[in-house]
Amino acid sequence: MRKYVLGIETSCDDTSVAIVAQDGSVLAIKTVSQYEVHQAFGGVYPELASRAHLEAILPTIQNVMNEANVSPDDLKAIGVTRGPGLIGSLLIGLSTAQALSMGWGVPVYGINHLRGHMRSVDLEEQRTQYPAVVMLVSGGHTLVAHLSDPWSYRLLGTTRDDSVGESYDKVARMLGLGMPGGPAIDAAAKRGTPVLRLPRPMKNEGYEFSFSGLKSSVARHIEKHPEVSVDDMSASFVAACLDVLIAKAERAVIECQPKSLIIVGGVAASPQLRDGMAKLTQDHGISLCLPPIKWATDNGAMIGLATWDYIEKGIKPDLIPKPNLSLETP
Repeated sequence: MRKYVLGIETSCDDTSVAIVAQDGSVLAIKTVSQYEVHQAFGGVYPELASRAHLEAILPTIQNVMNEANVSPDDLKAIGVTRGPGLIGSLLIGLSTAQALSMGWGVPVYGINHLRGHMRSVDLEEQRTQYPAVVMLVSGGHTLVAHLSDPWSYRLLGTTRDDSVGESYDKVARMLGLGMPGGPAIDAAAKRGTPVLRLPRPMKNEGYEFSFSGLKSSVARHIEKHPEVSVDDMSASFVAACLDVLIAKAERAVIECQPKSLIIVGGVAASPQLRDGMAKLTQDHGISLCLPPIKWATDNGAMIGLATWDYIEKGIKPDLIPKPNLSLETP
């Protein structure tokens, strides 16, 4: 009998649950957004995020199980995010998964959220060729790594301060574009012209990232020139971010000589980033692996597919929430 994994993702502000087969096919998925909960705050309010997860998680699991026509007997395992993320949000997912594990007699695996993002590119279709270079660009993380296979990671560099996605959100707030900031900034940037020469922090320095200076530069310009065009400022900000990301990705491609370049995380939904990375990979004769936009943001399906890797490797980490879990730790 074919078995499936129940994937649960509650690292931040979305409650997402999916039923995933070992080949990456997704039988059912449901994601409950907390956009209306946090909109008034201009960002995620951790305590409210935990409460919203608590209200949504069991009904969401039941809905997904019903839609997939799957019972507990059909499950190989439950996979749940153990970190990184907000401690309260992680606790809701982990405690729910452990309770279900005890009631159903199904093993539960604590999954690294970052490794989930890495696997999102192979949902529904095998896209990655190894060895590969991967760049994770999301609201919580920015990093670049070398992958010799789906399990073996070598971190090349990460951000020293804000992630690129966090910077998108904060600049969107400065410009009155609301949340989620990424799509709003990208849309405004398409209408504007990058006339402002903003800094490109650490563009030519290895694989480390730093976006706080760029964000501060935008804030100073808006303060001095409140009449600035929102569209032109957005276009200038996006151009600066892309210059940094593409330069780092190209450096890794030249050094590591991969067969494919993987771009994952919420910012991977950016059409400008997709276009820039497509040109880079075309110039270097390698394949570009991008998750379909629906899999770019946090979702239970990526956690479900990553769970199959843990099962195959026989690795079962503890179920203690780790808000600062690193890529190198399973």
